[in-house]
Amino acid sequence: MGQSERWHRSSRCEAHNCVEVAYRSGQVLVRNSQYPDGGVLEIEPGSWTTFCDALRAGKLHG
Repeated sequence: MGQSERWHRSSRCEAHNCVEVAYRSGQVLVRNSQYPDGGVLEIEPGSWTTFCDALRAGKLHG
């Protein structure tokens, strides 16, 4: 990843073990905040929106 990405973390993140999100060239980038130099997922914006909507609606269970 280049240094141009601006990573965002939820304001609810308290333990620094969170997901961070950035946007680049029509993709949503997702990484683990504890391992910022580790792997990054690249997700289509529509898929990311669908995922976030399902989370908010309580449709995803572990």
